[in-house]
Amino acid sequence: MDIYIKRRRIKILLLTIAVLIGVASLLYTNWLTKKMAIEERNKVELWAEAIEQISDTKDLGSEYLNFLMEVTSKNTTIPIIVVNADGSLNSDANIHYNEARKEEVLQNELKKMKDRVLPIRIDLSENDYQLLYYRESSILRNLRLYPLVQLFVIVIFIIVAYFAFNATNQAEQNQVWVGMSKETAHQLGTPISSLMAWIELLKLKNVDENLIKELEQDTSRLERITERFSKIGSKPELMHLDVVEVLNSSVDYLKRRSSDKVKFETSYDKEKHVEAPLNAALFSWVIENICKNAIDAMGNNGTITISLKEKNGQVCIDITDTGVGVPKNHYKTIFQPGYSTKKRGWGLGLSLARRIVEIYHKGKIFIKYSELGKGTTFRILLNK
Repeated sequence: MDIYIKRRRIKILLLTIAVLIGVASLLYTNWLTKKMAIEERNKVELWAEAIEQISDTKDLGSEYLNFLMEVTSKNTTIPIIVVNADGSLNSDANIHYNEARKEEVLQNELKKMKDRVLPIRIDLSENDYQLLYYRESSILRNLRLYPLVQLFVIVIFIIVAYFAFNATNQAEQNQVWVGMSKETAHQLGTPISSLMAWIELLKLKNVDENLIKELEQDTSRLERITERFSKIGSKPELMHLDVVEVLNSSVDYLKRRSSDKVKFETSYDKEKHVEAPLNAALFSWVIENICKNAIDAMGNNGTITISLKEKNGQVCIDITDTGVGVPKNHYKTIFQPGYSTKKRGWGLGLSLARRIVEIYHKGKIFIKYSELGKGTTFRILLNK
């Protein structure tokens, strides 16, 4: 369980760092754009002052006049429109248009400029003046958009990295599952064959039949486990089987191997025939894993209720216990490999159950309801 909490914390930390980088970039860019906006305003005011000076050429030397002309020509980025005192258009700069649409484009630009900034007055004489309108340069506008684009890129990167990480993790888990299952089935094969040979030998020695019967049952159980592991390591064959029959068989097996303090109740018709594509060996393993977890959660003292119903072309199986319950923030992590609240065990039971139901049977398994101190209901959905 700790490993998943650590992983979740690392993911949250990385997400927080990414958001902080984006926010810091946004704040810095806003500060920078304000500074640039002030600089552009100063440039436009200087441009307006140069126009005022040029309009009065009486007292200007040729060198100063050339300097003023250079000032006005240096503006190549800030869109400008100069309007006469009567409101007519006088001149413009850094606005692109076709000559045929000049008037229309300039009027539209002028309207935008009037909505955004206050004009700069250019006094040509005592009775004559002009108004200079401008708007931000394309560089400044693009700079304002940069942090938003950066945040978008960060979000896309996080999403892609998340799915890539999950896909890689899932592929690694699949390889581990297959390798572990095949190796387990292989390792169990040899001692099972030996046990079967010893049983036959004991029969010839006139050993107590009850002892031989118990050994045969345990050997049969080991064979069943080996079969399950071998099917996990390869694509299992699904057959149209009676779900009720598989449930009854699993419940009977669990009753024989559970404490008398654990009660099994079924709320379905045991004689009813409900058919679905199943691999009996694997699906019974799912039921056993869920019930064994329930028994542990109840401390070997409580009630397990199994219900079955058909709905919308699906078989719905609910397994309810009276155990300690599961916190809501563990509803998903409980199915991940390694999750366990017990000091002993690998925490693979529910992960294996989900793999069998969702990957091999194309169904769904999830916690339908849980309340701390009262119990948990697992739901399995199978397609008919």
